[in-house]
Amino acid sequence: MSGFKEPSFADRQKAAQQARQNILTKFRSQPGADDPAVMQRRAEREAKAVEKAQAKLAREAAEAERRRLEAEAAEQAAAELARQKEEAATREAALEADRKAARDARYAARKGRKK
Repeated sequence: MSGFKEPSFADRQKAAQQARQNILTKFRSQPGADDPAVMQRRAEREAKAVEKAQAKLAREAAEAERRRLEAEAAEQAAAELARQKEEAATREAALEADRKAARDARYAARKGRKK
């Protein structure tokens, strides 16, 4: 059984040079920016980006409409509540006037009996 052979400095240098050459070859083999496949992929990415932007705008518009409707509903509810409070105050004032009239009538009747 043979032992592990330590790579020499020249072997390590040759391996590093080969690795650099492989990287350079891989980079050179990639298609350029003017390649039809690259241009098609870029166009597809841009189309998807436009679709995403349009979908985002549509979502934001729907959200704004929902908020507007909620605000409108809250405003109507507040107006209804104010109207109900006003009606209650009017009824209370009328009831108080009736009570006062009844009290005044009792007082006048009592005064009339004394004379």
